[in-house]
Amino acid sequence: MRSEQGKNTTKRKNVSYSFLFLVIVLIVYGVLFFVEPDKSMKSVYASWHIFLNIIPVLLVVVFLMGLSNYVLKPKKVSKYLGEKSGFKGWSISALFGILSHGPIYVWYPLLKELKEHGMRTGLIAVFLYNRAIKLPLLPVMIFYFGVLFVLILCIYMIVCSLLQGKIIELLEDTYCGLKRELV
Repeated sequence: MRSEQGKNTTKRKNVSYSFLFLVIVLIVYGVLFFVEPDKSMKSVYASWHIFLNIIPVLLVVVFLMGLSNYVLKPKKVSKYLGEKSGFKGWSISALFGILSHGPIYVWYPLLKELKEHGMRTGLIAVFLYNRAIKLPLLPVMIFYFGVLFVLILCIYMIVCSLLQGKIIELLEDTYCGLKRELV
């Protein structure tokens, strides 16, 4: 029961910080509008265009989050991406990192939700690391650098992502162990 209250308090704090951030941004825009109206309007238009460009990706991520809530129960996430997921979890995370597109920050909520359902933090690191491999850009990269270079680089990046994921898990385990000893 106590942990539920802690979660609710944390959610309320996050909402209040988000609201406070929005109010501060609006105040800054309001002040800047009186100081530099032309530049302020250009900034508003630029922000609006960025927002319009990320709407499709946001819709996909919201859809995936809804789908994950419906389909991915904690047991399933645990099976494929949890502590005992093994090679399958590392492979899935690397593959979906390579296949993912759009701005990285729109994937954060989905990854957070998967983590709350049991996804390992090392697999999150693997996903994020492998986003550097951009499938649509591979032909251009091959044109400029050659097949062998691109192949070696991609293999290197995948292997390093797995190492980074493992290192993050080791550091997290060490930190949690130290934290328990201090308490």
